[in-house]
Amino acid sequence: MNTSTTLSRASLALPLILRITAAVGGGYVFCWGFVALGLAGFYASGMSFHDAEHFSGMLGVLLYLVVFCWTFAAKRLARVWAVLLVGAGVMTGAAALVQRAML
Repeated sequence: MNTSTTLSRASLALPLILRITAAVGGGYVFCWGFVALGLAGFYASGMSFHDAEHFSGMLGVLLYLVVFCWTFAAKRLARVWAVLLVGAGVMTGAAALVQRAML
């Protein structure tokens, strides 16, 4: 195996590794923000804490499946990372604001 073949294989593997990382890690962070926001929102609207926790968790699992599949279906990897990280940050920040307003 020569050097050019090794480099070409590495250049083909990098986008796949980045997509897998985005699907697993980015999807987790995105869904964590969603669950935090859902829990805070449902609890603030009057649902009991444990009901809000379980309902948010169930929705989070479904969202993780959708986000995981979308990560591989999307054309642009940069857009995937941007949506996942910015969305996670916004939802986590909103959840913190809702929790602070309840105290």
